[in-house]
Order: sequence, then structure tokens, then C-alpha cells
Amino acid sequence: MDSPSSNRWPGPNGVHALPASAAAAVKVVVVGSFGVGKTTMVGAVSEIQPLTTEERITEASVGIDDTAGLEGKSSTTVAMDFGRISVNDELVLYLFGTPGQERFWFLWNGLFEGALGAVVLIDPRRLELSFDVLHRLEERRLPFVVAVNQFDGAPLHSIPDLREALDLPGWVPIVACDARRRSSSRDVLLSLMRYLYSLTTSPERL
Repeated sequence: MDSPSSNRWPGPNGVHALPASAAAAVKVVVVGSFGVGKTTMVGAVSEIQPLTTEERITEASVGIDDTAGLEGKSSTTVAMDFGRISVNDELVLYLFGTPGQERFWFLWNGLFEGALGAVVLIDPRRLELSFDVLHRLEERRLPFVVAVNQFDGAPLHSIPDLREALDLPGWVPIVACDARRRSSSRDVLLSLMRYLYSLTTSPERL
């Protein structure tokens, strides 16, 4: 990472082990519709080699998965992505990226189990695909922040316009990010941690 507190700790056989000072581990899910950059974010921010379950997109997805605007996408997550980031010497986040295609959403229940919060990654070119994702999180009463992945050439929406379009209450954080950049993805996770901490004093917001 980009700060001294996020140093890597090499373990046996080159595996990155947790520091002895680690006192808490938190599970976080990274969710979003098909092609919003979940695998990219987990891979960019993880301090260990991320586990991915990507498969090539084949003709079997034609007419099933909405690939409009994603003509260059050749692979997709079919189970989950997994990574880890040490926020500081005491707090470690385990990241679970969910599959985006609706036909794989049945896997979300298991991935959400035990999660403290979520990052909802959205594509500003395809906001309408985020509505069902947000609805599912609201039904589960799982706290989340919304991260707008700024794809090259994507429209720039103001935060108030995004909040209105997504029908989000004023206290849910909305942040811009570039899922390809480690520092930007880290800042999204820090926003989630700050939001989760704020809920300890204002639980009625859940």
C-alpha cells in the first residue's frame, strides 16, 4: 500500500502472514452489476495474490447477460473474488467480490454471511443496473457505501444527482474512485470503515 501502516508481512514460503499485532479481522463484500470493476478493485487493493474465479465469456451468455457497453469484456467472475488488506497494524479487511450476473446472485447469500459492510461499485454509464443491487442490500440491512467507478469517457455526475437517481438517503456515502488504482480503492474501503464507525453512534440509520 501507499503508507507505512500497510506494509506486507512475508510468511512461510513467501505467503503474506498477518502481523502479530492484528487484533481484528472484518469481512467486507464488494458488490455490483456485471462489468463494474469488482475483480479489478479487489486485485488492485489486495496485499496478497487475490483469488479469482474468472471464466471466459462464451456464446452461452448471449441473450442472458447484459453486455451492452461492455463489448471489450472477455471474462467474468462466476463464484467470487477474494483478497486481503491491512488497514493498519491492528485491523485487517477480508474482501469478497461477488459475481455480477444475475444468474449467479444465488451465491450472494453465502458471501454476505458474517459481512460487516459492503462496497457497491457502480458504472456511471449504466446506473439503472445498480437498482436491484442496492435493493438487495437494503433488504438485508447491510451497511454500504457507493463507489462510482470513473471509467474513461464516462459521464461525470454530481453527488446530489447520483443520490437522487439512486434514491439514497443523505447519510449513505457516495465516493468517486478508479478501481484500477490501489490508493483510490483503499480510500473507498476507508470511507466504508468510517461509515461503519459512525453507525455505532447512530444505529437508527440502518
